[in-house]
Amino acid sequence: MTPARKAPRTGSRAFATTWWGQAWVDALEASTLDSGRLSRGRTYARKGMVGPVTVTPGVLRAEVEGSNPWPYNSAVHLPVLTDAQWDTLLDAIAARAGRTAALLDGEMPADLVDDARTASVPLLPEASELDPECSCPDWGYPCKHAAALCYATAAHLDDDPFWLFTLRGRTKDAVLTALRTRRQARTGAALETGGTPRGRGVPARDAFASFDGAFTPLPPQAEGTEGPPADPMSVPSPLTTTPPPEAPFTLDDLEALARDTAQRARALAAGHTASLTCTLLDDAVRLAASGVGEHWFHQLVRATGLPPLNFALLVRAQRHGGHAGVAVARAPLTPDTAAMAAARAALCDPDAEPKDDTANTGRVRVWRNRLTADDEAIQIRLGPDNRWHPYLREGRGPTAQWWPCAPATADPVAAFVAARTAATRN
Repeated sequence: MTPARKAPRTGSRAFATTWWGQAWVDALEASTLDSGRLSRGRTYARKGMVGPVTVTPGVLRAEVEGSNPWPYNSAVHLPVLTDAQWDTLLDAIAARAGRTAALLDGEMPADLVDDARTASVPLLPEASELDPECSCPDWGYPCKHAAALCYATAAHLDDDPFWLFTLRGRTKDAVLTALRTRRQARTGAALETGGTPRGRGVPARDAFASFDGAFTPLPPQAEGTEGPPADPMSVPSPLTTTPPPEAPFTLDDLEALARDTAQRARALAAGHTASLTCTLLDDAVRLAASGVGEHWFHQLVRATGLPPLNFALLVRAQRHGGHAGVAVARAPLTPDTAAMAAARAALCDPDAEPKDDTANTGRVRVWRNRLTADDEAIQIRLGPDNRWHPYLREGRGPTAQWWPCAPATADPVAAFVAARTAATRN
């Protein structure tokens, strides 16, 4: 369990000794979360009832002791930064060499947080951003277990300010790699031979927005050949030079990426633009879901910094529901209340004609975009694509976890039936 730090027995100062740890507590206590539940969570945290806390992009997780013999699974969600916000934040860090040194020494420069906030990049949580979740039956917002996790996190932030960066979407290694790249650019390593600055490129969405509709023609065919140009996808790979032995990739890796790039370009030309807003994590999940080999899969897991089980969950969500399925798996969403009410009524209406296996549906509870039948360990989630994503609770006791189990559908009843069918197979 996470022990409480030695501090006054009352007051929020018991949970943080650094200004950034205290800023986390301040944001928690200034939020719209239930103050009564926060008070009880504060007591739980002081008693050391919070287990080891893990941090992944956008989520804090821990087991928290309660009234049951086994602990509850608690989580706190925080929105991750966009790629544009990350560029702004990393530029602000790289602008002053002392900031990187301070972070490596375990210090969070106060002026960095101020500069980031001025640029509309919230590194520390805003008052309304913390979103708790727990497996306990308490429907408070938050419950006392999730509140205890929030307070216990302050001690971890004291020890490692990079936790804030991970919560906002990028691991310590990813941040340091990006800072090294910027430092090299500042020292002249980004100059091409002859002194011409190397272009940094533009985001895919910006390049696509500026596209005038005219494609660059293929190179002319060799003299003496006849017939239409070959399909670019069928042309043998022009990559013939083997990378140096110390390179972390192979020629096969490069060819696979080139094929993937060509396929995505063709999809963009056909009007499928969803991938233009992909984050690095989204793209890693997409690649893993496309059926890459075991070596690539493990490489992608390491690159994202996620625990393998969490990454595998997102990959399964991608396979069942695409980009929207990943969004549904990563965090609870705020749906249209009328849509949720209508779906619950369709599942629970005793006078409705039964569809397939929907008869005898038990109690269905609603939370955010999720409809859950606890007695059957079944759940369906409404996604940003207005489709319902079926989930199944796998495992038992404190290690149980919700996993996507079937393709998404626009019909909540069909999604529920799919989840129930998956449950019978397990």
